[in-house]
Amino acid sequence: MNHYETVFILNPVLSDTQIKETVQKFQDYLVSKGAEMIHKEDWGLKKLAYPIQKKKSGFYHLFEYKVAGEEISAFELEFRRDDSIMRYLTVKLDKHAAAWAEKRRERKTAKN
Repeated sequence: MNHYETVFILNPVLSDTQIKETVQKFQDYLVSKGAEMIHKEDWGLKKLAYPIQKKKSGFYHLFEYKVAGEEISAFELEFRRDDSIMRYLTVKLDKHAAAWAEKRRERKTAKN
């Protein structure tokens, strides 16, 4: 199992319940494929660097998880099929990036 991080941007016109349902849908999809969810973050509504689909902002979410590499293409296909997803990026983390992500999580929990 490889360590991955996915950031995706949801359409800003969605309601809070629609956002929660969409995020839960993708989390459930990963878990159904045998993924181990390590961490997830809601970064909230952020201004985009450039307009996407004539929108100037979007709701950002981050998933950190471990899953077999062959599941990623099917997971990204689900993003492409969902109209509420404006953009997504999946990155495979090496040992250094995974260590940095763990430090970031610890720093975030220390603040709260």
